[in-house]
Amino acid sequence: MADLPRALEPWSETFDQPVADCLARARRYGGWLWPNRPVVFISDPHADAEGFLRSLIAAGVIGRNGGQITLTPFGRAAQIILGGDTLDKGPSNLVLLDAIAEVLDSGAEVTILAGNHDLRMLMAIGSVRGERHSLNEHLFVRMGRKILPALREVLDRFVTLEDLAALPSEDVCKTRLMPAKDWADRFAVAARAEVRAPVITKEIRKLYEKLTKFETDRARHNMTYRELLAALLKCHDIFLAPGGHYAWFYDRMQAVARSGSLVFVHAGLCDHMATALARDGVNAVNAAYRDAANRATLGFYFGPLANLVRTKYRKSDCTLTEEGVDLLQRAGLHMVVQGHVNNNAGQRLLAKRGLLHLEGDITLDRASRALEGLEGVGAGATLIFPSGDVIGLSCDHPRAKHFAPERMVAQ
Repeated sequence: MADLPRALEPWSETFDQPVADCLARARRYGGWLWPNRPVVFISDPHADAEGFLRSLIAAGVIGRNGGQITLTPFGRAAQIILGGDTLDKGPSNLVLLDAIAEVLDSGAEVTILAGNHDLRMLMAIGSVRGERHSLNEHLFVRMGRKILPALREVLDRFVTLEDLAALPSEDVCKTRLMPAKDWADRFAVAARAEVRAPVITKEIRKLYEKLTKFETDRARHNMTYRELLAALLKCHDIFLAPGGHYAWFYDRMQAVARSGSLVFVHAGLCDHMATALARDGVNAVNAAYRDAANRATLGFYFGPLANLVRTKYRKSDCTLTEEGVDLLQRAGLHMVVQGHVNNNAGQRLLAKRGLLHLEGDITLDRASRALEGLEGVGAGATLIFPSGDVIGLSCDHPRAKHFAPERMVAQ
């Protein structure tokens, strides 16, 4: 781990005025409550097991000896929060899931948060089961293009010749997976009850953009439509059916976690979720997310619950206003720790909509690193201590970033 920093530096963004204003506001609303045990936040591993395991090693959570994972004393004391987007990109979804399972078997306490890529996988799987109608017949193409690598892995490891033999012809399987020619007209009418008109227009446009690329991507992964359908059906068996090989993954998945004054979520919050967190608490929000994700309607995907894993605070996203921020602050929640927005020089601290956010996606996976000109396998983690110290550790920044908000405000 020679690429990891060995020295600390003050987190420079804490001196930016918007961040300073958030810190002052937190103090006015009763100050900070810190976790009673260390928290290790690692986000967006995107199917890169080595990046995930190197990050746990960097944080001091595990050791590896002869390929065996062992939990350190610090690892036994810590809570690990995996901040979403476990799936997609590569090099291997299933190898990463196997690595997470091994960490769980070591006795580590791991909270798995939902990410938008994880939700896409869930919705793609769900689109091929049950009744086919205008609101779901496009979802495999809409959600599935990015999960083709995962489907190829499932095909190679889990799909049998008997599974393939049980399916109908190539043309019938293609019809089952692709939207019909008149889909757009039927969708435009049926979707009015769930989403706004601009969303409908954008959804139709995106679908046809994805359709033009889908054939190329399918051919690149060397999969027939029969093999695609077989892999999707097998995904239901291994991910969603009771006792499935990876059923623990979605069974454990939460939308949000809280520890002290910190709320952990993949993407961000909106006024609806701020109200729900302040009024009903984390458990109620997670129960509502799990229930809605299992049904995976478009209203859910574009609504406040899925906004937790999708938002980038765009105009098209559910809105976080001053009223929502005030509700969170009065409930003692002063900082969002998130993934979703990857950074090339370690974690970032910034104010979004007047609320402090710590962006913890430091570009772990090799596919993203190659696209962004970063060498090697990523490693890094955000460590949050009961003392009120926050450490941002990344192999792509020369020093670990140190943030101690109570002491900074006091100065």
